[in-house]
Amino acid sequence: MSSSSSSLEVAIVGGGPAGLIAAEVLARAGLTVTVYDRMQSVGRKLLMAGRGGLNLTHSEEFERFVARYAEAQPRLRPFIEAFRPEDLRAWCEGLGQETFVGSSGRVFPRAFKASPLLRAWLSRLENLGVRFALRHRWQGWDEDGHLIFTDPTGQPVRAKPAAAILALGGASWPRLGSDGSWAELLAQRGIAVLPLRPANMGFTLPWSEIMRSRFEGEPLKRIALTFEGRTVKGEAIVTADGIEGGAVYALSSVLRDAIDRTGSATLHLDLRPDLSEDALAKRLSAPRKGQSASTFLRKSAGLSPVGIALLREASPSLPAEPDTLARLIKAVPLTLTGMKSLDRAISSAGGVPFTELDDHLMLKRMPGVFLAGEMLDWEAPTGGYLLQATFATGIAAARGVLASWQIPDDALTLNPSSATRHP
Repeated sequence: MSSSSSSLEVAIVGGGPAGLIAAEVLARAGLTVTVYDRMQSVGRKLLMAGRGGLNLTHSEEFERFVARYAEAQPRLRPFIEAFRPEDLRAWCEGLGQETFVGSSGRVFPRAFKASPLLRAWLSRLENLGVRFALRHRWQGWDEDGHLIFTDPTGQPVRAKPAAAILALGGASWPRLGSDGSWAELLAQRGIAVLPLRPANMGFTLPWSEIMRSRFEGEPLKRIALTFEGRTVKGEAIVTADGIEGGAVYALSSVLRDAIDRTGSATLHLDLRPDLSEDALAKRLSAPRKGQSASTFLRKSAGLSPVGIALLREASPSLPAEPDTLARLIKAVPLTLTGMKSLDRAISSAGGVPFTELDDHLMLKRMPGVFLAGEMLDWEAPTGGYLLQATFATGIAAARGVLASWQIPDDALTLNPSSATRHP
């Protein structure tokens, strides 16, 4: 650390993964860092994400990995190449949290939950000298360019750092801290902000009363979903008013856009993706021997009660011909008529387009102000892709701050052995 860098102060607005990893990079380089967050503690959405197992990243081959970011891939790729999935795993293990690869290729901490990782991380940041100003809600800038916050008592607080990184998240699960209110503050400065929309969310459809009352919460395992020529294998779950789950989330962006265009989207559900239509029809050609339709479908086609109920939703009078019935089992139509609201989505799409930013994620209209994480206009399915890009853009923004002051790259290491801050 140089004496010049130690006098530089950076404000990070937002205490989620993007803001915290940016704080770590900058503090390691010797800068004075303050993290502002409107909640009473940081990392709240990370903790929520880790309730069922913290999916950090994914182990699949890199080219396939970056393809998950679709239209945003060209802009996100350099940042993810600079901080790859294996780097995120090494960083996690440097905090004493061993990782493992699950059967689906997803990567988790061995502890599975987020809380041990977050505790170790906050301890490291404290040792690095990072300061936290909690219950400070960002209100934008004053006429002199100072950042304005309101403190826990409602009084205004002004800060004039040498640079600022905004990492305020999207607008999903606002009770955890990211409510999207920053969009208006940036728009007031002439910065384009695309509307925030739900991503990785469930969809609604008009179930029958029997479906709602008897099968709410029932899982659909080992299925395949197809929409507009794209097929995803995985699992889903029936909700009182629709369907959600990993396989649905993987198609959520195209389903959302179709509903926006036409008001509905017909998804096709394959209840037996492991069997060809011909093989299934052959099974269904066996004599029924007095069995009820449900018993016959359970024994011959291996369908669960919820799968049989879905067939009846699509065709109350089930086809008698084996070929026609097999065709229905392989492509049960589900007409989605709406989507779950933004506040219940796992993540959000929209935000600040990359055209507003330079290659270091600095706002072109506001030199010295950098953006990271879900504020940027990108989306990805669940499976570790969300956190990977959040970390990668947080690091990229911090490196942009350092590059603007020509601080050498050797100050950017995330090696845990360098975790002691110089006085």
